[in-house]
Amino acid sequence: MLDANDRMRPGLHFDEQGLAQFSVWAPKATFVEISLVDKKLRLPLTETAYGYWTIQTNQIKEGDLYQLILDRKTERPDPASLSQPEGVHGSSQALNLNDYSWTDTNWQNTALESYIIYELHTGTFTPEGTFAAIEDKLEHLKQLGITAIEIMPVAQFPGERNWGYDGVAPYAVQHSYGGALGLQHLVDRCHENGIAVILDVVYNHIGPEGNYFNDFGYYFTSKYNTPWGEALNFDDAYCDAVRSYFKQNALMWFKDFHIDALRLDAVHAIKDFSPVHILREIKIAVDQLNQETGRNHFLIAEVDLNDTRFIDPLAKQGYGMDAQWIDEFHHALRITAGEPATGYFADFKGISDLAKSYTDAYVYDGQYSPHRKKHFGVKAEENEGKQFVVFSQNHDQTGNRMLGERTSQLHTPEMQRLLAGAVLTAPYLPLLFMGEEWSETNPFQYFVSHTDPQLAEAVRKGRKKEFADFHLQGEAPDPMSMETFENSKLQWNLLEDPLHQNMFRYYQKLIHLRKHHPALSSLNRKQIEVTVDEQNNTLLVHRWQEERHVLCLMNFSSTNQEIQLPFLHKNWNILIFSGDSQWNGHLKIAENYTDQTMVVLPGQSLLILE
Repeated sequence: MLDANDRMRPGLHFDEQGLAQFSVWAPKATFVEISLVDKKLRLPLTETAYGYWTIQTNQIKEGDLYQLILDRKTERPDPASLSQPEGVHGSSQALNLNDYSWTDTNWQNTALESYIIYELHTGTFTPEGTFAAIEDKLEHLKQLGITAIEIMPVAQFPGERNWGYDGVAPYAVQHSYGGALGLQHLVDRCHENGIAVILDVVYNHIGPEGNYFNDFGYYFTSKYNTPWGEALNFDDAYCDAVRSYFKQNALMWFKDFHIDALRLDAVHAIKDFSPVHILREIKIAVDQLNQETGRNHFLIAEVDLNDTRFIDPLAKQGYGMDAQWIDEFHHALRITAGEPATGYFADFKGISDLAKSYTDAYVYDGQYSPHRKKHFGVKAEENEGKQFVVFSQNHDQTGNRMLGERTSQLHTPEMQRLLAGAVLTAPYLPLLFMGEEWSETNPFQYFVSHTDPQLAEAVRKGRKKEFADFHLQGEAPDPMSMETFENSKLQWNLLEDPLHQNMFRYYQKLIHLRKHHPALSSLNRKQIEVTVDEQNNTLLVHRWQEERHVLCLMNFSSTNQEIQLPFLHKNWNILIFSGDSQWNGHLKIAENYTDQTMVVLPGQSLLILE
């Protein structure tokens, strides 16, 4: 990596004297200007080393709209724009991120092992769909017991409706959500309420509409193909500037927005055979920032390779990611709950795989995968529990269903409570998807708002093809339809209904147990034993911390099943029974247990004993 690139932060910034500093990597251009739209003024840039063009000027002021003009004819937004008030095709806007007056001076990031994550989509989390509206719901999240929110991508995308993974301005915060200032204010309020903030970022591709990167430089390479076309150029000729662009982006979220952790989307789609992988390079830079600031910032990867290189520490020549999502826990859990083994679920047998995930994290750690048609994965024996994020649903696993059904639409309330218990008693970091805590009944469907008709039609056809492997009948909701977007919004009024309020209180109880019982809050993977009964579809998870033990009994079948308690010289007290009348259940269970007791556990229920 060239030192010059590290010093060359892309985009427009203001120094302490209010002087504008601007840099853009445009090696394809022979002449570059900034056009100040309202002032009808063009300022030529100076070409420097390695294809960078720069300017320092007092003629650009905060709030000015500007365009870049390449070779005196091609007008484009700034590739590192901080604001796109006119959308992805319009002018960029000059912002000074240092203007915000932070109040979180004393904030210290929550310890990673204490993260209880709540994933949300800004546009559908509230009726207003803004950062400011999220602030109004922070008290709800505090009452629930959440310690970290994870915000789906906010990089500027086409229109006002999108999951966020089609962003084309990685440095600009979606204007319709509240822009950069709105995000800074939200993070400040979260910290005031003791809640950490994880931001989902996309470094594996750039969306299709408004993607002007190729006009400037060699951001993509034809060496590799990805599901989105040519791969971002992390290891081909001219890659130094591309690597610097994304590394500086990661640092910006931490430094200028006080984000606590980044969730890096689908890093298995990043193609990089450099001696130092781009993820490792980002981790080295973040570690240096941590030393300089005295604050901890985490990197959480979504990776579908069951390869511990991604989460192994730098000292072991790993990429140093602090944690990763593991979809396999989800897949095994949902098959155990009775869902069909179609599509990518086909590799999972059910409760035996779930039991393996509780102890081994990865279900596939070297075995043959029928779905992939090859042996797959490595063992994760030396990786800590806090390095894995588990869930019973998330944006992908809900929205990638043809109709976007949540577990509330697929399972009984009894099974929903059992699924929640399975996640929150695992020795990993739990993640909830917005609304599941009150059994939200609206779906979460895939939606976009492309302005290019051909692209919109291609998305529609792509969605239909995507579901072929699941052998589903009928039509997928139109991703371009406003109705699809509106149908995906949370119904906060459901909390006024006693049944939904009851589910919320159940989640509260489970999270409280998770946070305060030593055997559940400790994520020591060496202190867990799992007993599985495949025939009766039951699981007994034994966890302990010093002299404190818990037994988590789960019956995924629909009928009563017997589970033998282990011989531990203990008397057992009930911490929670999901079928109890206080959770609107009508199931009966014994009140006292001793060793050698044969517990008769009702169908679709969870019992936690201490």
